[in-house]
Amino acid sequence: MSSPLVFFVGNYFVTFFIIGLIAAGISLLNKPKPLRISEVSEAFLSYHLLFAIGINNLINFVFHVFFGDVAAKFIGWENSPFQAEVGFASLGVGIAGVIASKASLPFRFATLIPPWAFSLGAAGGHIYGGHIYQMMAKHNFSPGNVGLVLPIDILMPIVGFVFLWLSYKHPQPGAAYRKLT
Repeated sequence: MSSPLVFFVGNYFVTFFIIGLIAAGISLLNKPKPLRISEVSEAFLSYHLLFAIGINNLINFVFHVFFGDVAAKFIGWENSPFQAEVGFASLGVGIAGVIASKASLPFRFATLIPPWAFSLGAAGGHIYGGHIYQMMAKHNFSPGNVGLVLPIDILMPIVGFVFLWLSYKHPQPGAAYRKLT
């Protein structure tokens, strides 16, 4: 019984990404059918921002600031003062993600940029020591370096921008404030 719990807690970034997808699906169950693309894209973008960006980064804040040793060990690194700095950056992104779940399209776009830059940089920043570099050069195969972290660091920003693009191309009726320009 504890094995699935350990998996979901240890991979909270995947867990809340999936919870966002499930929450969006559930929110669409009560909508009148047939569903418009604008309703579907709004639900998936909103819940992606709330769970995958907002709550994930708030949890990341807690782990890096209050449980730095645990977070560092999971990544395969030594604990350092940078743990707190990453944590406080995550706090800002997390708060923005929660707000963005119900905000305008320009705010949502701006909210997706920092986690996009961080995630893709962490995944592929081989020159600067990202996950792939750590795996190849330092033989760091810790779960927090190359487990589910690596593919989700690549997938989550792409999914977020696909949801954003769909919301931009298919705005909700009467949602002029959602234009990017």
